[in-house]
Amino acid sequence: MRASIDRLYPVLALALLAAGTVWLERVSRVEDPAAAGAQRTGPDFIAEQTRILGFGSDGRQRYELISERLTHYPQDDTTKLDQPRLTMQSEGRQLRLTSAEADVSPGGERVDMSGEVRGRREGGADRPEITFASEKLTVWPDDHRAATDTPVVLTQGQSTATARGLRADNLFGNLTLIGDAKVNMPRRPRNPS
Repeated sequence: MRASIDRLYPVLALALLAAGTVWLERVSRVEDPAAAGAQRTGPDFIAEQTRILGFGSDGRQRYELISERLTHYPQDDTTKLDQPRLTMQSEGRQLRLTSAEADVSPGGERVDMSGEVRGRREGGADRPEITFASEKLTVWPDDHRAATDTPVVLTQGQSTATARGLRADNLFGNLTLIGDAKVNMPRRPRNPS
């Protein structure tokens, strides 16, 4: 009888060890990997002095986005930019936009610029440059569109326009001023007859 009890000790010890291992694994296991990622509240990466280039289907560069600091948050897959500078090509002319900060949507389809948003589109042979000022501007770089519902000031040469908002297709090629739009154009000099 003693020999049969001595044979049970190793089996009992292994059973207790297995039960302890199962218990420890269940206590320390994270149930859902997605939930574990959602619990993380900080950024997953930060980069200084970044430069992002976007290309069209024809292989030509469409835009360049430079930022002093880029911070990515995995919770909602957004990216925050400090002092972004967005340069885009449209109709052979360059548009430059700057702001204090910006949020880039997941996938990069939309850039929400805020804080002293300034823009300048190069002039052409028959058009002076256009400048833009507002506190916020949403840009869709791939679609070459922009919009804001905050007050804007536009200048082109000696002309100035103000409004409560703006919609732009072809990035300042076709502009729609929204709400209380006012345009100040200098008088043309009269031709002596």
